[in-house]
Amino acid sequence: MIKRALALLFCLWLGGGVAWADAEDDEFEQKPWQEAEVQFPPFPQDGQFQEFYVSATATNRFYVDVPGITVGSDGVVRYVLMTIAPSGVRNVTFEGMRCQTRERRIYASGRSDGTWSRVRSERWLPVREATTNRQYAALFTDFFCPDGVLNYAVEDIRRALKKQGQPLGGRP
Repeated sequence: MIKRALALLFCLWLGGGVAWADAEDDEFEQKPWQEAEVQFPPFPQDGQFQEFYVSATATNRFYVDVPGITVGSDGVVRYVLMTIAPSGVRNVTFEGMRCQTRERRIYASGRSDGTWSRVRSERWLPVREATTNRQYAALFTDFFCPDGVLNYAVEDIRRALKKQGQPLGGRP
């Protein structure tokens, strides 16, 4: 009878220890990344855009809506990018960039009437170095993710863009 009671206590103790260890392991498990719900920003005005340097061989000019830059609770830097081709054609997109995975995506394209059109693809694409038009690599390395780490201080990102770039219409 005493052996049975000891065996039962031992099983309870062992079972409790296993449950405790499992609970402790759960605390340190990596939860899968979940993107936060994205709200489209108001369409920016020309005076809010700041040009940033891409490369000496870039054919387009690139601008970011500086006041509209945000960092979400999911670790995504969201921003509005404007690309101006040598012909003067403008392309405005609302985008996101993940420093942790060196990826980017486009959420919406701007329409000429100042509204957003949601893009169909929800794919995250790699940020790659390129010789020409390396706008994503420039944003990643120079402003959003220095040393590959997210710069959570949005004001630091904005300050760096303002210091390095030119306002829309200005020339470097």
